[in-house]
This record gives sequence, C-alpha cells and structure tokens, in this order.
Amino acid sequence: MPRNLDLTALRSFVSVAEAGGVTKAAGLLNLTQSAVSMQLKRLEESLGLALLDRSGRGIALTPTGDQLLSYAKRMLALNDEIYARMTDQAFEGKIALGVPHDIVYPAIPQVLARFTQDYPRVKVDLISSFTMRLKEFLANGECDLILTTEDHPERGGETLVTLPLVWIGAIGGQAWRRRPLPLAFEQSCLFKDTVQQTLDAEGIDWSMTVQAESARTIEPIVAADMAVHAVIEGTEPAHLERISHGGELPKLTTKQIVLYGHRTGGDPVRDALAGLLRQAYAQL
Repeated sequence: MPRNLDLTALRSFVSVAEAGGVTKAAGLLNLTQSAVSMQLKRLEESLGLALLDRSGRGIALTPTGDQLLSYAKRMLALNDEIYARMTDQAFEGKIALGVPHDIVYPAIPQVLARFTQDYPRVKVDLISSFTMRLKEFLANGECDLILTTEDHPERGGETLVTLPLVWIGAIGGQAWRRRPLPLAFEQSCLFKDTVQQTLDAEGIDWSMTVQAESARTIEPIVAADMAVHAVIEGTEPAHLERISHGGELPKLTTKQIVLYGHRTGGDPVRDALAGLLRQAYAQL
C-alpha cells in the first residue's frame, strides 16, 4: 500500500536544516519548539531513519537526512507552486526585491514580467543599490529578497551563478589602448578594487578618469570612449560592447550572483519569485 509523507513535517525538517536549530525554525514557522520537535520525530518514525544528529551541541543532518533535504525542498517547491497557481487570486500585497543596478539587465525585466503574470495582485517594489547597502536593507526588513555580486556568499546566501568580469567600452572605442588605462567606476562598486589590483599585478598603469555615485554617470563616460569599465559577463549594456583586446588587457576574476532572504517553503509568493530569479540568472 502506498505511503504518504507528511508535508508539514517535511517543512519543519527543511526549516530546521536551513535555520540550524529547532528554536529558530519554530520562530520562522510560527510554531512552538515542542510542535516542531514532534513533527521531526514523527517524520523519522514514519521513515524508520535517523535524519538528525543530536549528539553535538547543535543539530546536524545525518547522511540520510542530507539526502532527504534535497527531495524535501523539491516536494515543497512543487506543492507551493501548485497551491499558488490554483489559488493565485488569494495572494495580494507587495514584495520588495533588491538588485544591484549593474545586473538588472537583462534578467530582471523578464522576471518581473513573468511574476506579474502569475501574481497580478502582488506589487513588486524593485530597489536598486550597491551590494552592501542591499544587505542592510534586508537586515532592516526593507527588502524581502536581494541579489548581490560578490566573491563568496555569506551565511544565508545562495549562489545562483558564477561568471567572469569582462572589460567593456564604447562601441568601436580605443580608450582601452591608452596608458595609463582610463577607468570609470562608481565609488561603492565592489569591482573597482578587483580591477585595480589585477592591473597592478600585471604592471599596467591606470588612472581613475571618473569615480561617480551612479551608473548613469559612468555609462555616458564609457560610451564617449573616455574610459573603460568592467561588468559581469552577460550584463553588458546594449550601448556598450565587450572589448576585444587580444590579451592586451588582463583576464579578470569571477564574481558570484548571490540570492539572500529565501527559505524554501516559507512563503509561496517569495518562493515563486526566488525560483524565477534562479532560472533567469542561470541562463546568463
């Protein structure tokens, strides 16, 4: 006879695994600690397997629990997708999404168009700022989900894609041939230090032609062939082009696009938006 898994118990299991403990998971699920513990026990008993290692100071997954976690996330995501699609008229309100301005295109317009189609009564507030500021917004509750660009994710971050930085300049431009190499970056851009350190390591002289607060200032300078810039591969603005330098400029390091603020199964609307972000950036 077929046996069915308890989705409520699975949701508690995933929450405990992601939160790192029963106390935090109970708060996220708005349940008592005893209720969460009981669901975990019931899940282990139904499977006849130990899923959590309680021998240490904290709670860790057993190898079997680690294997179940992957299945559980997929089951909950499918459950929430079905529920959301079948009852989308019940979802309304707003969700705040923070994205660094330099990775808004080309992915975010596609994401917003699809999300609005699926959840027409949910308003999306798009907040564009620098990675460090977006992390502050998330911590303060001003954003529900954020994307960042960084070398490695911090705790709670999920890497969506790892891509190299590429040199960009004016279409048909020659600024990249000049020495010192003229650069244009925002003051708070995390890529700036990476680029400068790479040039220093290669012994290439450079000068900061413009250091502005906004990409609206940077892009016209680069488009006028007054300086060069660097962006994540696949996010080049349409009015600029990747520089074919033939090795005269150094190869730049990779950066990760990281998602923060998402816990599987916590909120069907947030889950849906996170899923669309994963799909969109995986295609870059």
